[in-house]
Amino acid sequence: MAGKPMTKAQLVSLVAEKAALTKAAASGILDLLATTAVAETKKKGQFVIPGIGKTVKSARKARKGRNPQTGATIKIPAKTVVKFRVAKAFKDAVVPSKK
Repeated sequence: MAGKPMTKAQLVSLVAEKAALTKAAASGILDLLATTAVAETKKKGQFVIPGIGKTVKSARKARKGRNPQTGATIKIPAKTVVKFRVAKAFKDAVVPSKK
């Protein structure tokens, strides 16, 4: 991977420039997208960003694990996690298939 990832300020500037908006408006749009993604994932279990992917709320079962320091077996409780699934078109554009 080359270079550092884009910062929020850089993304806001890019969106503002490409969409002919003020930086405040572009920042508001990105904040709205983030808060909507959180709310929808919480409420409905998933949120889709077309062309990029979707967030999915998933339940993990309880399982047994091992303390690496002592080797003792421990019980890991069940919990809910959030996963991000990348859209096929996005994945193929970034990492083309080897076919």
